[in-house]
Amino acid sequence: MNKVAIVGSGFVGATAAYTLAVSGTVNEIALIDVNKTKAEGDALDIAHGIPLIAPLEIYAGDYSDAKDADIIIISAGANSKPNESRLDLVHKNTAIFKSFLPELVKANDSAIYLVVANPVDILAYVTQKVTGLPPNRVISSGTLLDSSRLRYLLSQSCRIDPRSIHGYMIGEHGDSELAAWSITNIAGLPINDYCNICKNACGADFRNEIVEKVKRSAYEIIEKKGATYYAVALSIRRIVECILRDERSILTVSSLLTGQYGISGVCLSLPSIVGRNGVENVLELPLSDEEIRLFNKSANILKDIIKQIDI
Repeated sequence: MNKVAIVGSGFVGATAAYTLAVSGTVNEIALIDVNKTKAEGDALDIAHGIPLIAPLEIYAGDYSDAKDADIIIISAGANSKPNESRLDLVHKNTAIFKSFLPELVKANDSAIYLVVANPVDILAYVTQKVTGLPPNRVISSGTLLDSSRLRYLLSQSCRIDPRSIHGYMIGEHGDSELAAWSITNIAGLPINDYCNICKNACGADFRNEIVEKVKRSAYEIIEKKGATYYAVALSIRRIVECILRDERSILTVSSLLTGQYGISGVCLSLPSIVGRNGVENVLELPLSDEEIRLFNKSANILKDIIKQIDI
């Protein structure tokens, strides 16, 4: 039996529950929200489709219902507003997390904690510090979605299947993130070599344009429809199945760094081996000097934020 508890049944939490339900990845989902009526409605709505999918138990509960979950997904918190950065949310959501994490870890201190509320890197750090759980078992969705956006945008430019593109956005899930172009490849070819044989004649600034589009993606969607939730739910599904199947796949999730590129004491995204125990290894890959500089800059931005919060 694979059980997931989702704390926060808003746009992201409810969509993640639906995505996990139809995927057949889990057998049991507990939806936990301060607005229990909303969680009950979401659980009932999904439950009515159970005859059409794999067997599943889904229900609304409270923190005690997380007691035997393999993974606890935390999507509770305030949402980004138009023209508000993810980091603007830090003080509001840190206070929210501090209010429920002690009760949650009291119910379950053996699960993998997956943070998906923004700003995810800061809140993963807060979660680890407040709960005292081993760093490998407190992760966030990090730049997995950003990396997916990078691959999608590259696929549009290169006119090939995005699944044939291997590239990562690293650092903060937010404005200071960067593309690791030096390790991006298509069909085994470094991106520079592939561009030399590609006939699509991309402009000289196309890489900068793509990275800016990645960074603006969430803001654009929020401006158009108020929130992002479909693609992030798919990211959550990918992380969950990777953990439950012990795949040891390489994903750009965020976890507490312990000296990679000289950085520690902050949660940031790097390609990481993810399996049943959470983050099993954070890879230190051969980045360019400029990429390492930008990665350190991203770390310093988050460290400055951490200094301003009360944990």
